[in-house]
Amino acid sequence: MDTPDRIVMPERIDSRPLWRRLVAPVAVGIGAVGACAYLSVVNPNESGHYPVCPSRALLGIDCPGCGGMRGMYALMHGDVPAALDHNLLLIAIVPIVIGLWGLWLSRAIRGRYPKVSYRQFRFRNRLLILALVVLIAFGVVRNFVPYLGSGV
Repeated sequence: MDTPDRIVMPERIDSRPLWRRLVAPVAVGIGAVGACAYLSVVNPNESGHYPVCPSRALLGIDCPGCGGMRGMYALMHGDVPAALDHNLLLIAIVPIVIGLWGLWLSRAIRGRYPKVSYRQFRFRNRLLILALVVLIAFGVVRNFVPYLGSGV
């Protein structure tokens, strides 16, 4: 009898044509490049270009998305200290997101998805929960630490 740690999901092979497998990752990549291109020419630090943040309008506090957008603008213009000032997690999240997108694209090109054991599955779920807790905690803490430029 197999214990839960020994259960392994088999390798999955995607039999769709290559163009069909690439639609989603390529569309996401094009959307991200387009959003970054727009953000690089339209400064989020100047009012009137973007909609008002709901948490800023209703609660008077900045959400991590606001700092993320201003930080990404600074990062795309080579101003790393300003990007860190707007959103500390941005410097860690951007390479992770790019790496995960590259992994998605390479698996879509190959059409093969690796075997996953039950232990790996549980680890990935715990990692996802930890990441969400860190993001939520950061969203709360950043409004109470004066250095981060936000505040109640």
